Amino acid sequence: MIPAPTLLAFTITSAVLILLPGPSVLFVIGRALSLGRAGALLSVLGNNIGVFAQSALVALGLGPIIQSSIVALTVIKFAGAGFLVYLGIQAIRHRKRLAATTEVAPRSKLRSLLEGMLVGVTNPKVIVFFIAILPQFVNVHAGNVTMQLLVLGGIFVTIGLICDGGWAIAASAARAWFARSPRRVETLGATGGIAMIGLGGVLALTGSKN
Repeated sequence: MIPAPTLLAFTITSAVLILLPGPSVLFVIGRALSLGRAGALLSVLGNNIGVFAQSALVALGLGPIIQSSIVALTVIKFAGAGFLVYLGIQAIRHRKRLAATTEVAPRSKLRSLLEGMLVGVTNPKVIVFFIAILPQFVNVHAGNVTMQLLVLGGIFVTIGLICDGGWAIAASAARAWFARSPRRVETLGATGGIAMIGLGGVLALTGSKN
């Protein structure tokens, strides 16, 4: 059983990470600009299906390792913190390239869904979260680490559906505003990069003591 304070901390951390402008957010904004609300929401659904697949694979693979090795958990923590900092730097460096990803050609509904799944499965920010950050909220003394990881992963995906859906609706309503200035999308990318660097620093200094 995961303690309520841990679930609350995980929920807040997940929401912050999901709301940071990264590959998924920029992908959703791009869909909203080119396809409108329906296409963007289909992309959100597909993206989070892919994310759930990631969470299940990580839970099944990492659960037994974490259960038996506190050292492994510590290594994972610092590796994840370093990679988050790296992703933040890359987001800042390549913000113009990220802005260009908002120019997406129209797609069929099925293709929008499938492309969203591909983005979710290959999103490096999500991979890092599940491998390096998710275990920080696991209590190895509570037993069944794999199930704890699955529950936390399910919470993350649910938050992702809500937050990314909000981005899709907001961006589709502000299509003209975004389209007038690609620099606005660049600013989103840079802001997300700075926030990821900060999150990596926090992760390195804190994390689970269990």
